[in-house]
Amino acid sequence: MRVWTLLAAGMAAALGQVAQGETLAVAPQEIVEWKAVYGQVETRDRVPARARIGGTVVTLQVSEGDTVEAGARIAVVEDDKLAFRLDSIDARLEALEARLETARADLDRGEQLLERGVITSQRLDQLQTEVDVIEGEIRSLESDRLVVEQQVAEGAVLSPDAGVVLSVPLSRGSVVTPGEAVAEIGGGGVFLRLAVPERHAGSLAEGDPIEIAAGPNGASRTGRLAKIYPQIEGGRVQADVEVEGLDDRFIGRRVPVRLPVDSRMALLVPEAALGQRGGLDFVTVETAAGAQLRRTVVPGETVMQDGAAWREILTGLAAGDRVVIDDE
Repeated sequence: MRVWTLLAAGMAAALGQVAQGETLAVAPQEIVEWKAVYGQVETRDRVPARARIGGTVVTLQVSEGDTVEAGARIAVVEDDKLAFRLDSIDARLEALEARLETARADLDRGEQLLERGVITSQRLDQLQTEVDVIEGEIRSLESDRLVVEQQVAEGAVLSPDAGVVLSVPLSRGSVVTPGEAVAEIGGGGVFLRLAVPERHAGSLAEGDPIEIAAGPNGASRTGRLAKIYPQIEGGRVQADVEVEGLDDRFIGRRVPVRLPVDSRMALLVPEAALGQRGGLDFVTVETAAGAQLRRTVVPGETVMQDGAAWREILTGLAAGDRVVIDDE
């Protein structure tokens, strides 16, 4: 696949050197066999935005086609049970704070009584332990409250990447479970994904040029084969093609593509060397003695090289013949 580009450049250079009325020595040239397939426009990254908690979707801020930034809030999921847990924790904290106030007052009195010798130091230690236990329970409940508050905050569904919203399978009021996709985000730009028949897989290599069909302005483009996937599914190999300026308005759009799948030797002459008389194609050949003869040929397909048209000659010419570029 690397050789044909150099040969094509050589042929184009030869054509540029041959003016009308001059001769060109015919020699076998290696040409590329192309395979027409369809490529599908895909985003480089397709990541679902998932709910982190279960509950009900109370806010849905995006729809298909919207553009979002990474980390943007696209929906809010609420779980009523979390609010009940917060109320329960708050009530327990109030009760523990009241117990702590009483325990601290008992500890203060115990210290005064110990100074008078009314109680023992063992009893004072018990009062101190009661204060420490209640303070520990309060800290534990406060930690539990932080966990529940974090769960409430995780009800916000965030966009995992900057890009376009491809699908929103849910609606406001839907019930979701943890990990369920709320929307699918496509980002990272676009490329063409091909499904190539497996018989052509061995002739493809990363970096090969890929021809893209003409767009609305009539100009064809060239892409680069960026990645070939090793797994074959359904008799086809997947490959990714990078194309500069690829239209990203419609993800999934199919685009005609031509792949270089093989090469072969052929005799090529410039389009200007061909003439036609009585429904037959011919070229003018110069003999060794300098005479010019018209020879009937059977032309094949047209091969474009750097904007110049060359015709393959199936029969009628042999390597070494000198073809005259007609000036008619």
